[in-house]
Amino acid sequence: MRFATISTPSGPAAAVQLEDGGFLPIAPLAQAAGVSDPALLDGGLQALIEGGDAALAKLAEILKGAHGGAVVSAQEVQLLAPLPKPAKNVFCVGRNYADHIAEGARALKADIKVTEVPVFFTKPSTTVIGPNAEIPIFLSVSDKIDYEVELAVIIGKSGRNIAADGAMSHVWGYTVLNDITARDVQRRHGGQFFKGKALDGSCPMGPVIVTADEIAQPHNLALRTYVNGEIRQDGNTGQMIFDIPTLIASLSEGLTLSAGDILATGTPSGVGYAMEPPCFLTEGDEVMCQVEGIGELKNTLRNI
Repeated sequence: MRFATISTPSGPAAAVQLEDGGFLPIAPLAQAAGVSDPALLDGGLQALIEGGDAALAKLAEILKGAHGGAVVSAQEVQLLAPLPKPAKNVFCVGRNYADHIAEGARALKADIKVTEVPVFFTKPSTTVIGPNAEIPIFLSVSDKIDYEVELAVIIGKSGRNIAADGAMSHVWGYTVLNDITARDVQRRHGGQFFKGKALDGSCPMGPVIVTADEIAQPHNLALRTYVNGEIRQDGNTGQMIFDIPTLIASLSEGLTLSAGDILATGTPSGVGYAMEPPCFLTEGDEVMCQVEGIGELKNTLRNI
């Protein structure tokens, strides 16, 4: 199933995407069906995720019946980030594609090695924006804004010290994420990832979350970035150094992962700072990130 958070007159609402591309808000549908499950009545995707398999099964049962005229067409819908206000920072992985490590080493004239364990950092919840939202460029802070397409994992089942061989059972679904990065800020702060990747609006996400059962091979998905129609990144999740089970197992060591947590899994080569000459994003640029089987995430840059 495919889920989104959409804008409605009464506020953000979780919706299921139908086969014709339209979006059906879940809470009114559940109310009309006389369902008492709070995961369906809450109106948010976080509650649905926390409801687990039982909530999804109940929703699938309801969808088999008629659902009237509450559908918002794909042409009319205003999509928000699927999880507009995550309860925690977005977990991210650095240097998880060998070709991206290599291009960074060339650009920085540095000796950057593959690490023995994953490199984690986070992006605050204030970075999260949705499809078609404007990415702000804070000119007084940075003029070296870059893009990074990533497959993001949505955790469905909470756990700590999760074994790699059972990690995929903790995955609820997947979405597209653009890890917008202020490269100059990143360098100013000693090369550590957090500050340069934490500016407001620097984590576009969407357009939908696709449940894990619909992504049969998450380690064989094409992922691409286009800037103003020009392809910049063209990779495959099969190129990850640390696969999803390894990432979940490593991140959860002594740290509880909760339903609704977001884990971005790294980016392939083709980023702007490693081009010759470097090519950073500027006002008016349109960035489109694609992940096979999920969709396209488009955003435009705007000076602030």
